[in-house]
Amino acid sequence: MNSEGIDQPKAQISARPIRLNTQSDDFEQAFLKRLHWSSSTDQAIEDRVASILIDVQSRGDAAVLEYTKAFDRLDAGSVSELCVPPEQLKNAFDSLPQSQRDALIQAEGRVRTYHQAQRKASGESWSYRDEQGNLLGQKVTPLDRVGIYVPGGLAAYPSSVLMNAVPAHVAGVSEIIMVVPTPGGAKNQLVLAAAYVAGVSKVFTIGGAQAVAALAYGTQTIPSVDKITGPGNAYVAAAKRRVFGKVGIDMIAGPSEILVIADGSTPPEWVAMDLFSQAEHDELAQSILLCPDAAYIDRVQGEIDRLLPQMDRREIIAKSLNGRGALIQTSSMKEACEISNRVAPEHLEISSQEPHQWEPLLVHAGAIFMGAYTSESLGDYCAGPNHVLPTSGTARFSSPLGVYDFQKRSSLIEVSRVGAQLLGSIASVLARGEGLQAHALAAEMRLDSKDPDSKSNDKSSEKSSGGSLK
Repeated sequence: MNSEGIDQPKAQISARPIRLNTQSDDFEQAFLKRLHWSSSTDQAIEDRVASILIDVQSRGDAAVLEYTKAFDRLDAGSVSELCVPPEQLKNAFDSLPQSQRDALIQAEGRVRTYHQAQRKASGESWSYRDEQGNLLGQKVTPLDRVGIYVPGGLAAYPSSVLMNAVPAHVAGVSEIIMVVPTPGGAKNQLVLAAAYVAGVSKVFTIGGAQAVAALAYGTQTIPSVDKITGPGNAYVAAAKRRVFGKVGIDMIAGPSEILVIADGSTPPEWVAMDLFSQAEHDELAQSILLCPDAAYIDRVQGEIDRLLPQMDRREIIAKSLNGRGALIQTSSMKEACEISNRVAPEHLEISSQEPHQWEPLLVHAGAIFMGAYTSESLGDYCAGPNHVLPTSGTARFSSPLGVYDFQKRSSLIEVSRVGAQLLGSIASVLARGEGLQAHALAAEMRLDSKDPDSKSNDKSSEKSSGGSLK
């Protein structure tokens, strides 16, 4: 280990993100080419997913068992055997080292606190009465049952359990069904412990398109849900896309992204490692640096050269940076903010001495990390806000996963006798203008021939209004 706690180089490998300058004549063309990523799914995957969904919908448990045996090498006699007993979740938690138990509890607490504040700010019912005594409002209620997909296999993601289950729990969802693939039957204890800490109701050790199908349509053993959240591979993404409409989904996630706006004041090795933090996810992940200081960009590239050989996932990082990474010199920090808004990145770091000076200019991002000490990785695990974020530019119109994703809203309307006189006249005119006679008559039948401002009518409206809803 060196003085920074990083293993010494194991192999020579290089990463050279494309170097761009916004003042160059060919910048726009090169920039757009680097941003491009095709989200189209291979037709073979689409066809295979479609057949799996149909099979699970028609044969239920039997199909789930067959696909679980084929894809995860897990041979079970019944789907009930793939349901992890609640005591096994607690045992998994108890079996962890104290440091991991403490980290899970602290992370879950911070995530819960944030989402409780989110619910209080935007997730409550409300109503008011207008001048005619009409009650108008909104009733917010949780979904009954949701399914969360947690990736498994090559890596384990206890943080995904927390980020999906905790906001559902805070929203008031009655039942949270978790599915997680366990190839060869190997269960990750940290993932099961996270399910225990986050209050997951049931865990089934299944994955892939068959798990999405089971959650969407239900089987003899696995209950159907109202919404499915959580990331997965191309098969999972294709399945979520196809079942949307039968159930709700959170989003179709693309490769991970980070964009760093730097003023040159942050140690360059910190920025280099932040770029690595997303590049190590996937060779299609994108890491971009925007900075007006050419000398600083040179220093960041130097740190990339120095640190890369020491990374366990250096091959993936190198492919990501070489294929989709970019170090871009801008004319100013203001221009960097403008370019960032065009990208609408999943993760946006403002690595600046004055991050709050630039934050008001940034309007499109999944999450904004402000200041040199705010590494994106803290948001992935324990800062509090959700790490399930819009990718591929969808931050222009999408939001992070939150309490609101596990709630629905019903409009509340209660019209008084006085109010029916005004609203009925308006509705009648508009309905007849649309040629909808029954709509007009339904409103006209409630029109009162008496003076709507008379005392008798006021008393009648008070009796029929039923009092204020709180």
